[in-house]
Amino acid sequence: MNEPLQDILVRGTAWGGSIRVFAARTTRLVDEMRRRHGTLPTATAALGRAATAAAMMGAMLKGDEKLTVQIKGEGPLGQIVVDANAKGEVRGYVDHPSVHLASNSQGKLDVAGAVGRNGHLHIIKDLGLKEPYRGSVPIISGELGEDFTYYFAVSEQTPSAVGLGVLVDTDGSVLHAGGFIIQILPGLTDAELDKLERAIGAMPPVTSLLDQGETPEEILRFAVGDDLLIHDTMELRFQCKCSRDRVERTLISMGEEELRSLAEEEGKAEVVCHFCNEAYSFDKPQLEALLHRVKAKNGT
Repeated sequence: MNEPLQDILVRGTAWGGSIRVFAARTTRLVDEMRRRHGTLPTATAALGRAATAAAMMGAMLKGDEKLTVQIKGEGPLGQIVVDANAKGEVRGYVDHPSVHLASNSQGKLDVAGAVGRNGHLHIIKDLGLKEPYRGSVPIISGELGEDFTYYFAVSEQTPSAVGLGVLVDTDGSVLHAGGFIIQILPGLTDAELDKLERAIGAMPPVTSLLDQGETPEEILRFAVGDDLLIHDTMELRFQCKCSRDRVERTLISMGEEELRSLAEEEGKAEVVCHFCNEAYSFDKPQLEALLHRVKAKNGT
């Protein structure tokens, strides 16, 4: 199997600035999540679609701004959570990674059945203000592309088309993953809107285009034609912020009694990061050292 191409995201405008566009190839990112969490194909597709959307929404931010996508449906997957920022860094997990359902009536992975058709899509943006921005809409399909489209229309009042896709190989690995967001800005005429809707409706699935070797920029051209201006390109990657030092601070924050109980009764501790599944183990001497730090801080 050939090594997947580098994950990239492009953003730009089209049709004289009346359309804003984003497209991403996220194959490596989604496969890294699959590998870390051991997701089965349906869970891989759901997590991958959410991560792709989050990556493109992260590209709408600036500087140190970041966002969290939470998808809480009533399906067997439970909650999907993805963090992304303006630097192309993405991490995420799903509550129940071992969910895999029979194919749907189109012969595709049944993401809607796994996510559930009832529930909510929440977006929390940390824009460096006193309080984070929070937007929430009901899940309308569970396929996620339609749900993010609905979010942009209702919560951000920006008419958008969102396409997301994950193609899983027979061995469970990710062959292709990617997506696009096309947003309508003031100035688009009704005739242009009709033309855009017809072009998007006629587009092959994102994963089919990626399988044919199309780049994110070329995927956008299927929708908007050659009147496309790419403003910049960025690399995307899986990046978690957990570390042993952070875990130590979390254990210390439990307090003297809890730490003493862990050290004396359990004699060990293991903390697993939700986002990257990295395990941090502490033996009895290490726990006692943390306990000593707490006691020194408290003057006990």
